[in-house]
Amino acid sequence: MSSTTEAPDPYAATEAETSQGRVFTVTGQDWDSITQGIDDEHDNKVVVNMGPQHPSTHGVLRLILELEGETVTEARCGIGYLHTGIEKNMEYRSWVQGVTFCTRMDYLSPFYNEMTYCMGVERLLDIEADIPEKAQVMRVLLMELNRISSHLVAIATGGMEIGALTVMTIGFRERELVLDLFELITGLRMNHAFIRPGGVAQDMPAGGIDAIRDFVTLMKKRLPEYAALCNANPIFKARLQGVGHLDLAGCLALGITGPVLRSTGYPWDLRKTQPYSGYEDYEFDVPTRDSMDAYGRFRIRVDEMWESLKIVEQATNRLADLEGAPVMVGDKKIAWPSQLAIGSDGMGNSLDHIKHIMGESMEALIHHFKLVTEGFRVPAGQAYVPVESPRGELGAHVVSDGGTRPFRAHFRDPSFVNLQATSVMSEGGQVADVIVAIASIDPVMGGVDR
Repeated sequence: MSSTTEAPDPYAATEAETSQGRVFTVTGQDWDSITQGIDDEHDNKVVVNMGPQHPSTHGVLRLILELEGETVTEARCGIGYLHTGIEKNMEYRSWVQGVTFCTRMDYLSPFYNEMTYCMGVERLLDIEADIPEKAQVMRVLLMELNRISSHLVAIATGGMEIGALTVMTIGFRERELVLDLFELITGLRMNHAFIRPGGVAQDMPAGGIDAIRDFVTLMKKRLPEYAALCNANPIFKARLQGVGHLDLAGCLALGITGPVLRSTGYPWDLRKTQPYSGYEDYEFDVPTRDSMDAYGRFRIRVDEMWESLKIVEQATNRLADLEGAPVMVGDKKIAWPSQLAIGSDGMGNSLDHIKHIMGESMEALIHHFKLVTEGFRVPAGQAYVPVESPRGELGAHVVSDGGTRPFRAHFRDPSFVNLQATSVMSEGGQVADVIVAIASIDPVMGGVDR
């Protein structure tokens, strides 16, 4: 008489006791096993993953939520899914090549990444006072256009996530106009590497100023649409008002900056409190609200776009008076790309310059070769120069050992810091409110996981 043993069910959930209570290893098709295992505990709490997926979590952000019914009792962030090793890679490239890496961190506001890094390098080189006025004006112009495009994405995606699809479509409609300007000025829609140590890569193109003025005129007609759609919309207000609450004490304790901080009524903006690139010469206001919620942050971003348009207008008028002025420092041992200009084929091989370095001056050819392949040396030291990005304080801590490459470059990204508020904003609220809270922070995971 033979006895047979029943084979174990490969799909059954296995159970283990830990210091945190019982843990179930879930393999699929085993919900009956799990429900039987927890039936005796009468515990209504369940832990779920939200993400990582792009809609609702603004990139590859994973949220671990503990729920009791529809109420969030605990919320944690899981980050690192978009890690690119940018900071480490910069240690193996020249100082100028570092711009090409850092522009890819917060990919919705690349000019700010470039700006904070280049300002740190310029401080180490002690050439901050030598940056041409036209280069500074172009930097301010591009950053404020970038602030508008970034806020448009924040508002558009936030609207999409709560079902306001019209807000999303018009937001991306306007953003395309800004990206068209970026392409006209720099040649690229994103990842520009246009701001360089010592200035900017090249001068304004023909027709650039007129295109910017046309954009400003159009945006003054388009921005009121957001107010008409959202400001007094009862559904929009019901979803945002009182959601994602965080007061001034919480912001200061967590180091949170940008629109989240200004929604508490505190007018902290580095363009005003620690001016750089001549921001002290521009007339603009710092919008604040005292609602301390997602609705206030939405209103602040709309208000900031109006202020950015003011700055863009002023910068455009200044550029019109600086026709033919230099856009790079005069020191040829630093200036890169060494007088290259866009040729008729659009490839950057100016025939005049090639004739000069190839046929007239051996010294110019040697210098150009060393500058491009090896790069310039930066005196030993360290510098931290922050800027006010669309999400808050963005700073680069740049360290040099006296060589042609960064010894270390580390960025204080506001998305990384601001994500600390996720649990404070979400716990005690509904699952649907987590989406609104995250959208009001406006995190970009490229900056978090750099």
